Amino acid sequence: MARLSRPDLGSATWRKSSHSNAQGGECVEVADGFTGVVPVRDSKHPHRPALVVGDQAWGAFVQWRKSSHSNAQGGDCVEVGAGLPGLVPVRDSKDPARPGIVVTGRAWAAFLGALG
Repeated sequence: MARLSRPDLGSATWRKSSHSNAQGGECVEVADGFTGVVPVRDSKHPHRPALVVGDQAWGAFVQWRKSSHSNAQGGDCVEVGAGLPGLVPVRDSKDPARPGIVVTGRAWAAFLGALG
């Protein structure tokens, strides 16, 4: 197994994960913009070391599939992720490295219901 080099996270811009709650518990933050890796940390302890995960391992953590609302010509390509109970990650399959969104299962069902 190849060893990942640890990036300098001193200038990282951290964003709160959708798994975090408003009361300050379960606060997971991730930093974008690091080639080949995804840094993850506990926002309650930002000065402790971050966990740095390879981007392929991170991608495998969320299992993506093309949405039935995508077309065969390569346009309107929406992928949805599985493996996060109660949540639905959504991204543009034409640009999977860019940020996606994560919505609750209930919100996703309501959105699909509105599409008819």
